[in-house]
Amino acid sequence: MDGTGGERHRDDARLRWARELQAIAQAGLHYTDSPYERERYGHVARIAAEMLAARADLPVAEILRLNASDIGYATPKVDVRGVVFRDNRILLVREIQDRGRWTLPGGWADVNDTPSSAVEREIREESGYEARAVKVLAVYDREAQGHRPPYARSIYKIFFLCELTGGEARTSHETGGAEFFAEDAIPELSEARVLAKQIRRFFEHLRDPSLPTDFD
Repeated sequence: MDGTGGERHRDDARLRWARELQAIAQAGLHYTDSPYERERYGHVARIAAEMLAARADLPVAEILRLNASDIGYATPKVDVRGVVFRDNRILLVREIQDRGRWTLPGGWADVNDTPSSAVEREIREESGYEARAVKVLAVYDREAQGHRPPYARSIYKIFFLCELTGGEARTSHETGGAEFFAEDAIPELSEARVLAKQIRRFFEHLRDPSLPTDFD
């Protein structure tokens, strides 16, 4: 392993350790009634936040605020993404927050949303198109897939194949356009949200609908 690869491996390990410490602190703070234990777990949470801040490009105070909004046993957050094809082209939206790079429409699943209704809503809000979820193509762990930059929390990403049913392209407060792209003409991607290898895999699913759902 070269120097760059070795350093990245160490950084990824530190990030995993920080998340595990945060999960332990969060569970401890939720379940203990002891003021002494709460103080200790709070200290662990602060250490975890400082470790995460060094890798996730967020201030310690912001990470502590995010963590304070989550109570109980720590679990991954869920991101849903819609894979919509038309004439062998894939729908992408231009992400305003990431210097105009492109991504599959999607975002966090909301409370009281089913996974399919969440992705259908995200497609409608971000692209203007109407679509119906028909198959889960993949359930990926964000960190295991190699998305960059790192995020302070553990995230599962669910990719749905969606059938186009109507609508037309429009912009939103999050996106600056929606277009369909051929497999050999994919623009620069927002790698925080989707990776080129994932796009290639979804075209494989288009060519062979019998492929099983991918995971991990």
